[in-house]
Amino acid sequence: MSPTTPAATGRQRTHRLRPLLGRDPNEQHRTATPLELLYDLSFVVAFGTAAEHLAHYLTAGQAGTAVTGFLIAVTAVVVAWTDYSWFASAFDNDDWAFRVATMVQMVGVVMVALGTEEMFASIEADGVLDVHVMVFGYVVMRSSTVLLWWRVARRDPARTAAAGSRIWTIGIAQVGWVVLAFSGLRLTPFLIAGAGFLALDVFGPWISQRHKPTPWHARHIAERHGLLVIITLGEGILGTVAALNVLVHTEHGWTFDAVLLAVAGIGLTFGTWWMYFTVPWGEVLNRHRERSAFWSIGHIVLG
Repeated sequence: MSPTTPAATGRQRTHRLRPLLGRDPNEQHRTATPLELLYDLSFVVAFGTAAEHLAHYLTAGQAGTAVTGFLIAVTAVVVAWTDYSWFASAFDNDDWAFRVATMVQMVGVVMVALGTEEMFASIEADGVLDVHVMVFGYVVMRSSTVLLWWRVARRDPARTAAAGSRIWTIGIAQVGWVVLAFSGLRLTPFLIAGAGFLALDVFGPWISQRHKPTPWHARHIAERHGLLVIITLGEGILGTVAALNVLVHTEHGWTFDAVLLAVAGIGLTFGTWWMYFTVPWGEVLNRHRERSAFWSIGHIVLG
């Protein structure tokens, strides 16, 4: 029996510790697991928190603070979400260690969400960028991923080199983020200095694929990214409702402008959904696996 078959990865109802081996990339009926869906809920909270601050600062006329802070917060969580999803597609064996590692990542997401308020406020004050809590939460998320890759390196000899590459790229990036967080930099120098560490986080998976490629499942990955798009679109609906609430209940009631806003907001969200899910992404990825890295990076921009 191949070491990448579902049976070999030990997906039984028991959750004892098992080797973290590659799964079958052609496995039938592969879908998002309940654990992955629970994991997504923590990102719904992170997106919602960032969107709340975005709306607050836009209402206060601080568009620069609103957009910059939102982009920083969303980029952090989407990069971590994307990396976890690709890893889980290839190696999820559903043992207790994998479940605990996922829970640790969820804790990190919550910490990132809790740190967004200080980050937005520091951008508004145009002083030292306060991202201590956010960076700590991000490091918690990424350290959990490092431990998962370490397990792969120990038990999957064919992918030891790829796992080692991921451990180094993630690890160097996290050290860099911690140094930047405590360096006392203002916004612009922080973003310039952090561009290299962000590149390591974003392009690290692509770099590792030069070795033995990880056995990710095309349709599973397409479904996971589709769920990320739905989370993002959900924030669009929440933003429309928040704007309508201000316009209707604190200003002029249900005017033509309010109705137009409702139609435009829901219409834009629905139109984006329609266009995205018209394409059978699972089939596209299955035929063009070599293009998967840039396809996934495109979702970071979309998020």
